[in-house]
Amino acid sequence: MTNKMEYNAPTEVKELEIISTYHLEEEAKKVVPKGGFDYMSGGSGKEWTLKRNDEAFFHKGICPRVLANVEFPETKTSILGQELSVPFIMAPISAHGLAHESKEAGTAKGIAEFGGSIMSISAYSGATFEEIDEGLNGNNRWFQIYMSKDETMNKNILDEAKKDGASAIILTADATLSGNRERDLSNKFVYPFGMPIVSRYLTGSGKNMSLNNIYAQSKQKIEPDDVRFIKDYSGLPVFVKGIQCPEDALLAIGAGADGVWVSNHGGRQLDHAPGSFETLESIAKAVAGKVPIVFDSGIRRGEHIFKALASGADIVAIGRPVLFGLALGGHKGVTSVFKYFENDLKRVMQLAGTQTIKDVKNTQLIDLK
Repeated sequence: MTNKMEYNAPTEVKELEIISTYHLEEEAKKVVPKGGFDYMSGGSGKEWTLKRNDEAFFHKGICPRVLANVEFPETKTSILGQELSVPFIMAPISAHGLAHESKEAGTAKGIAEFGGSIMSISAYSGATFEEIDEGLNGNNRWFQIYMSKDETMNKNILDEAKKDGASAIILTADATLSGNRERDLSNKFVYPFGMPIVSRYLTGSGKNMSLNNIYAQSKQKIEPDDVRFIKDYSGLPVFVKGIQCPEDALLAIGAGADGVWVSNHGGRQLDHAPGSFETLESIAKAVAGKVPIVFDSGIRRGEHIFKALASGADIVAIGRPVLFGLALGGHKGVTSVFKYFENDLKRVMQLAGTQTIKDVKNTQLIDLK
């Protein structure tokens, strides 16, 4: 039980030999305290949607192509004018300190050492902007905001994120309250450390607080005007994260969003929602190239990245596997996870006869339903 007890996060720093990220999760379970591991890996309710995120990828197939003259596939791409060496980035996830003592600073260092990607910094970080910035060492970063009920406080946080070097803001719109996270309730889970970014609007630092308590102190009524406010005040591009319906994608774009982020919060919010991948194609058709699409929830293999790109995503965000790598190897483990996905994607691209990310995005998947 994590509740008000000393939390002994892993400390080891080492490179990892990764066979699969599913295996990585099994190994992380052995070294991360139960409350922390269940928080990272669990979903809401009976975790039907969490499982569906993985199973949904089985509904589409990739046709192997031959005589395609493909060798050494090229994974470079760009989003909002930012050049990337790979079409995947770090998703915003709270409380990396549950996985490793280095917290978000360790994740940042691992991403920086990989190079050519983006770290999404959660407002629920257990590390400060300064600690994360030191790890990033100039690498690109976006900032995810959970809005306060106090507009002045939101302005202060946006000011700080912009000063820190954020090149885009992610408005998480699907977490106005906590999902029914039964593992956390069973463990009586509370955060074993503070959250320096959002602590300014919490009654308390975040330490020994439950997720329900923290969400209750955040803004619940998220609306199109919030998109306009963030965009106008920050002067930065804004993504709306948590889009699962075409109608909401169009609503976000109409409010001025510069990108939509297709996600069901990794199965953590509404159980019995469809798998994130199941909603992607219809949302992409509605968006019709007006703005870029970021996709997350359920990414565990190169095939998953390929299928998401072929179904309309421009960039894929990776969450839990990075934390499992952090738990097992610190910043070197994070770099190992990014390298795994890069190599796995290149393998899939070559077998599918695709030389570039543009080729992947033009690939027609096979309906297996």
